[in-house]
Amino acid sequence: MILTVTLNAALDITYRLPRLRPHGTNRVTEVSERPGGKGLNVARVLASLGHRTVATGFAGGGTGEALRALLADTGVTDALVPVGGASRRTVAVVDEAGGDTTQLNEPGPTVSPAEWDAFLGTYRELLDGARAVALCGSLPPGVPVDVYARLTRAARTAGVPVLLDTSGEPLRRGLAARPDVAKPNADELAALTGSTEPLRAARDARRRGAHAVAASLGPDGMLAVTADGVWQAAPPQRIAGNPTGAGDSAVAGLLSGLVEDLPWPERLSRAVALSAATVRAPAAGEFDVATYEELLTRVVVTDHPSAA
Repeated sequence: MILTVTLNAALDITYRLPRLRPHGTNRVTEVSERPGGKGLNVARVLASLGHRTVATGFAGGGTGEALRALLADTGVTDALVPVGGASRRTVAVVDEAGGDTTQLNEPGPTVSPAEWDAFLGTYRELLDGARAVALCGSLPPGVPVDVYARLTRAARTAGVPVLLDTSGEPLRRGLAARPDVAKPNADELAALTGSTEPLRAARDARRRGAHAVAASLGPDGMLAVTADGVWQAAPPQRIAGNPTGAGDSAVAGLLSGLVEDLPWPERLSRAVALSAATVRAPAAGEFDVATYEELLTRVVVTDHPSAA
């Protein structure tokens, strides 16, 4: 099975409206709710791809109960650890006319030392039998900032490959623990390294400890810097829609390719096709199957002549 970790799980709420009018009254035409947070989005996509997936992290309060009830219908095994505080909500407001999405993210519940210890016990148990683990997203209050470094080291001790998808100080510390793959986006890479040139920044991030860096470049696709080479993959055309969760689908593509032992160009093709297909889907954690199947054979993968 594949294990995903979402320490700051959320109930994702998506509002769709014909046109967003700031400072005015907006009438919503469609509302959807999904279990969310980056790792849960990854888990749902992996389950849709046919991989047995277990999701852990924290969930609490009425919001946590709602997201767990929704998770039960996705094919993902729920191993979330209860907390006393209420799980957060994230709200995406989709402007149908402009094609833009406004995101509102709550901070999440404060995690107590006892709740953190309970999670660590669950995590170590789940590593036994995991083929890979994804460590994803922001940290709720009360969780130590070096948490992803700790979880990466525990997975590596258990012989389980790690994909790390976070930002800021948790990313910097997590890289030092040598994850198998790090997947920042271009902005996160720039904040980490000080460079806005993706190839230079990805190389810098890899030197900080990751075995491979796969950088999301938004509509321009993905860049991978690995020990075996450097590749860039891009969709054949720009895809219009809601980009929320597109990066999480890319993580699912990379992770499924890792456990299937696909070559890096094939991993990137899958990741980019899934990411673009999610832009066409109603909400994060989903993808338009027809778009995915169409794009999978049309993603352009370029082999950089320079070594990693």
